[in-house]
Amino acid sequence: MGIPRSLAAAGPNSAPGDHLLDTHHHLASLSRRRRAARIAAALALASTFGAAPSLAAPCGVCGDVNDSGSVDFVDARFVAQRTVGLRPSLTCAAQADVNGDGSPTIVDALFIAQYTDGLRAPLACPNVCAGVTPVSGTAITATRVASGLSKPLYVTAPPLDTTRVFIVEQTGRIKILTGGSIRSTPFLDLTAKVSCCGERGLLGLAFHPRYASTGRFFVDYTDTAGNTVVAEYRVSADPNVATTTETVLLRITQPFSNHNGGHLAFGPDGYLYIASGDGGSGGDPQGNGQNLSTRLGKILRIDVDSASPYAIPPTNPFAGATPGDDAIWAYGVRNPWRNSFDRLTGDLYIADVGQNAYEEINYQPVSSSGGTNYGWNIVEGNGHCFSPSTGCNQTGLTLPVHEYSHALGCSVTGGYVYRGCALPDLRGTYFYGDYCSAFVRTFQIVGGIATNHQDRTAALESSGVSIDSISSFGEDGRGELYITDLGGEVFKIVPQP
Repeated sequence: MGIPRSLAAAGPNSAPGDHLLDTHHHLASLSRRRRAARIAAALALASTFGAAPSLAAPCGVCGDVNDSGSVDFVDARFVAQRTVGLRPSLTCAAQADVNGDGSPTIVDALFIAQYTDGLRAPLACPNVCAGVTPVSGTAITATRVASGLSKPLYVTAPPLDTTRVFIVEQTGRIKILTGGSIRSTPFLDLTAKVSCCGERGLLGLAFHPRYASTGRFFVDYTDTAGNTVVAEYRVSADPNVATTTETVLLRITQPFSNHNGGHLAFGPDGYLYIASGDGGSGGDPQGNGQNLSTRLGKILRIDVDSASPYAIPPTNPFAGATPGDDAIWAYGVRNPWRNSFDRLTGDLYIADVGQNAYEEINYQPVSSSGGTNYGWNIVEGNGHCFSPSTGCNQTGLTLPVHEYSHALGCSVTGGYVYRGCALPDLRGTYFYGDYCSAFVRTFQIVGGIATNHQDRTAALESSGVSIDSISSFGEDGRGELYITDLGGEVFKIVPQP
């Protein structure tokens, strides 16, 4: 059996743009739910297949997203379901990008189905670890990779780009580190648009999952009036320089100068997640964290592909007639400073800067349907009543997986789950730090609980470097981790020699 030939007709010898592109364009014109129904019908036969015992190395076969040891129509169905939001995650997510554009899409599902039906040559997923010699064990240190920067506070890279990292400077520039040096010409210069500094500035950067083909990326900054702007830009004909044309997606009026949030990240569902602080001052005087009619004190989720400038995902918890702002995904956060998705599992980690006594890290599994209330300003940290100071009603709150008191630090900096190439034994370990005390620590989530807590500070500085003001962590195209020091330096976490 096979999928209908109308969906599988673009065999290995078909000209580009024949049935494949016709089908893709047709699917793209449908709503996500209609696409889900069409794909489910096209791949309905996959429900008759079961997963065979795995005979290959874990996640070692391109297209084998369920790790059965072979590629079949079940894999095509799973990728299709994941693309339209009907499946929370894939066992082997890296094996879903069979056309190498940086992100699993309907086209990948189609390619897998065609391969299974004998109409496509062997699949070839990108291998970002090519050329990297893995080191066993978990002994790490840090090496300085850049210096002389102006308040660096984030590092990232486009999907599958293993030769460049992009460094965000709070003052308004995005610079490119490549070949061991910083390019003299910024990738993007927004200094004329940005108010800086304190907690204001150019705060976030996210590349579209299909940046290689779309050239789209998104920034979060505070404008000259101090209000939040989330905007889209595009790369120019020169891959190291962006255009200056700005498309504003949304604006958020900020009542005070602090607690602007600012982190941007694409989730495994392809939607853009925006971290927004509670508006500032202290103690959330306007009650924004618990107010579902404002976008302050929230994690927002928008669709940047289905409409211009954006659409509301229909599965957002407050979309449509449900009371609450349609863009809200989660609420009850104070000043989320760096949230991240585990690039393997899709789980979401949110570090939230505390008020008087506690810093916290929240965890949201990929299976979440949103609407989570993380508690601010009812509680601070792990259920410590804040407003009121005693006897607060904690019904319906989701408490953090980890907290630490201000005896250890004063401002958490969230990081990433390591999924890189160089240290395979460290995979699944979440890194985070504190801006004030400059520690770097790790834990692992097991059954929804933070376990195996370790302090990595001394190990990272064993190379002779000094990491002082940890403003952010970042990932490159391989999943290797970086630390930005607001004093002007960037460090890479590497195996100990």
